[in-house]
Amino acid sequence: MKKTKKVDRDMGGIVFLRTGQPGLIRDFYVNRVGCTIWLEQGGCLILQHGNMLLGFCHREEVDTEGVYTFFYTTKDAVDQKYDQMKDIADGPPRDNPQYRIYHFYGSDPEGRVIEFQYFNHPIPSF
Repeated sequence: MKKTKKVDRDMGGIVFLRTGQPGLIRDFYVNRVGCTIWLEQGGCLILQHGNMLLGFCHREEVDTEGVYTFFYTTKDAVDQKYDQMKDIADGPPRDNPQYRIYHFYGSDPEGRVIEFQYFNHPIPSF
């Protein structure tokens, strides 16, 4: 059986993105996605969703590359999130047998691709 390395709780990471609309982005990720405010730093806001930290800094240019995935511990939670996010979703949740996930994609107000998913297999704890 493969051993997984124990997580060092004294370490962490944050992905920072540039936003041109910090108020709109704050409202979307807090009120629609369900993130909490982890830290405010003047022109930068750091949000938390479980073990993910996502920072947005006010800039003229906007970062829209990549996919930002929010995962849940049940399929029902993904279905509930879909019911709340139908207006920004690209379609209903579906199984992806290649990655053994249940998920759907959508877009945030600045066009970033976001994904909401459940793993259809055991995952390591964090």
